Amino acid sequence: MPDGGENLRRFTLDVLSSFVEALETAPAHLYANERQEVVSGLVARAGRDLVAVLGAPDLWCLEHGAHIGRMLVETKIYLHWMAQQDPTIYRQFQEYGAGKAKLYARISDELPDQARAPGFHESIDELQRLSHNDDVLDHRTVDTRDTFADGKSIRDMAKEAGLLDFYRQTYSLSSGVAHSEWWSVETHGMEPCLNVLHGMHLVPSLSLNMGGNVELATAWVDQFYSLARTGLRILKTDEAAVSAAFVWMDDADGSSEAPDDEDLVS
Repeated sequence: MPDGGENLRRFTLDVLSSFVEALETAPAHLYANERQEVVSGLVARAGRDLVAVLGAPDLWCLEHGAHIGRMLVETKIYLHWMAQQDPTIYRQFQEYGAGKAKLYARISDELPDQARAPGFHESIDELQRLSHNDDVLDHRTVDTRDTFADGKSIRDMAKEAGLLDFYRQTYSLSSGVAHSEWWSVETHGMEPCLNVLHGMHLVPSLSLNMGGNVELATAWVDQFYSLARTGLRILKTDEAAVSAAFVWMDDADGSSEAPDDEDLVS
């Protein structure tokens, strides 16, 4: 583990555990189940992905960790944008995902029998379960637009949520790596040919990025902490429950306040 990064994984696990504890000990909002499910699910998924990557320092670089930076930004944009919409947006988010599960089950079922490995049918059954469709009456609508927000792009959501600069400066760059834009392939996977007679063309590089960028990993952790506290504010989680869950941070630095963030509406 690189010097300075020894405690990042443990800290992230503690933040994720405190987030869940605050939700479990606070009074439930019985008429806002979809909102709590979506917000808590997005935050928890972000934390789980980050915890896994923090256990592998080789991924602590833009080349191999772009998906983490992209996921954290996307989650922040989703949380902020949905918090500004009518509460029915959370149900819409779930319905869109359920439709995609149905679509993926149908696509998977197109594979020929000889290509179906053991457990294939169980996978299809699970996707069908996640579509929350009826066993007899097929009522699940599949929305094939690019996003759950009536096709609105993630960039448009960022703009409406006041996060356009954050999108441009972080999400776009990470997406360029994740989508193999040529500049990323050139800088991460290519090097000049050593044979001058070949005109200095580029050839694949076998020099691997060693990762271990503690500053980048720390930025991911800071962003996740912000997501956790933002999620609790969106859910209007009882302040006493939040304080009790994060008391270990009070003991450490005298304050459990989240990083600077704009006020949210629900």
